Amino acid sequence: MIAVSPDLNEFIKNITMAVYVVNAYDIHDFETFKEYPPRVAPLLLKYGAKVLAMDTAPKVLEGIPKTMNAVIEFPSEEAVHNFYNDPEYQSFIHLRLNSTSNCTMIILKQFEKK
Repeated sequence: MIAVSPDLNEFIKNITMAVYVVNAYDIHDFETFKEYPPRVAPLLLKYGAKVLAMDTAPKVLEGIPKTMNAVIEFPSEEAVHNFYNDPEYQSFIHLRLNSTSNCTMIILKQFEKK
């Protein structure tokens, strides 16, 4: 068995641990936005992502809900960045950017199992 340094173990764990992208934004131009989902779906699959939840009419516990809310699981943080920076995604990201506002997009790390 080959010994691996603790730093390398931490690096490997961070790039292979599932992460969750939480999106929330208001759609103000539904006509333009409707072109976005059919184009983004195949790219999400390409990077191993799974849409775990998505709702345009969420039940509110606190605050003011956005018109689009989604939780997407990716196999790693690296996969998120590869998806986001993919030239194909960049070629149509304007559909989302130009048709939405008040966007929050965050990456959450999965809890470690101990």
